[in-house]
Amino acid sequence: MTPGDDTGRQHGAAEDAGFEGGAVESGAVEGGGFEDGAGTGTVAPEAPKRSRRGGRSARAVGAGAAVVTVACVVGIAATGAFGGAGGEPEATAPSAPPKTAKVERTTLTRTETVDGNLGYGTATAVQAAAPAPPATGGDSSGPAAGSAGSGSSQDGQGDGAAAGSGVVTWLPDPGDVVKRGAAVYSIDEAKVPLLYGSTPLYRTLDVGAEGKDVQMLEANLAALGHSGFTVDDTYTDGTASAVESWQEDLGREQTGTVATGDAVVAGGARRIADVQAVRGSAPSGSILTWTGTERIVTVDLEVQYEDLVDEGTEGTVELPDGTTVAAEVTDVGTAATAEPADAGGGDAAPGTAAEATLPVTLAVGKQKELGRYEAAPVDVTVTAETREDVLAVPINALVALQEGGYALETVGAKGIAYVPVELGIFAGGMVEVSGKGVSAGMVVGVPK
Repeated sequence: MTPGDDTGRQHGAAEDAGFEGGAVESGAVEGGGFEDGAGTGTVAPEAPKRSRRGGRSARAVGAGAAVVTVACVVGIAATGAFGGAGGEPEATAPSAPPKTAKVERTTLTRTETVDGNLGYGTATAVQAAAPAPPATGGDSSGPAAGSAGSGSSQDGQGDGAAAGSGVVTWLPDPGDVVKRGAAVYSIDEAKVPLLYGSTPLYRTLDVGAEGKDVQMLEANLAALGHSGFTVDDTYTDGTASAVESWQEDLGREQTGTVATGDAVVAGGARRIADVQAVRGSAPSGSILTWTGTERIVTVDLEVQYEDLVDEGTEGTVELPDGTTVAAEVTDVGTAATAEPADAGGGDAAPGTAAEATLPVTLAVGKQKELGRYEAAPVDVTVTAETREDVLAVPINALVALQEGGYALETVGAKGIAYVPVELGIFAGGMVEVSGKGVSAGMVVGVPK
């Protein structure tokens, strides 16, 4: 539409980045050059601060801050644009807008995008084990060690070579994956294997021992192909025979008993992150650190957005090259934590605390889609709100009224009329609208 158009108004462009609940936050209409009671104005709500990559604040996608240039209809009630005696919209100009669109009945989904990190999760340590107490019979469930499945962080286990006993003769390399039965490291040329479970070896196991650690050991022996015993919580002669066979496979002395330093227990396969022990030295302290074997995404989510996620919430992860992959929330932390402002280097003022956050973990089902990325900053998008079966128009179809509120420029047989509307959510370049006289299929004006 040219400046000489007889309607004296012009639609402007709208960027889909933000209104909430139909309100324009901190907005102001700056009009200028009005002709015949109408002109253009810019609704410029204050934009929220965007976090740097790796920060913790959410960036609205389809909801947040926006700069929207719309028509500003001045004194519309006084000019009769909304009514005659019946208050129904009437044509205000004979000319048609430069372009039109139709009111759609659709589903709108508003999303939030936050900063996240791709990696293998938190690395935990495998410690050299303390000497085991003497073998004892009877029931003993022992202390339960926390564990998690492959792809998750896991508490470090204390099961390893007894501190100060023997010499480290073999160690894995960072990036190696260790599975059930495979060596985590070797002491005096004897392999110390990985067993799957949640109960660590905290005592010497022999015939007559009972407990969850016995059941864990027997379950692993069975999975490794050994037989002649029942997988339960009792260490029998059959268990001892199977242990001897297992020890032979490992190149260990065939004692039929299992001590704390004879194996390492974890919840599943593990990927070596770093190695601290040195070949030729006695095992002491942390021997190595490891993680899960699958890449995951972690997010430090500001507590104001905690209602957006729950276990099972689906999300989309954008990699540095722009590729997107599907992900699902598998864990949401229960305790909020806040870093001092001088520790994180964030935007907080000196002497103030940073935003409290919740740790959120997302699993990526199709690991191949992550390509060769092993660690990288990523953008994580989750659904914030979904509205089904609503009426919607392109955002730039909105007309800002001088007296407040919004209208649509409708195009009908009688010409152009302005119909006031209430706004709902903004998403994907569309805005939810409602009001008297608004219906699906209605033709409305939009800019070119």
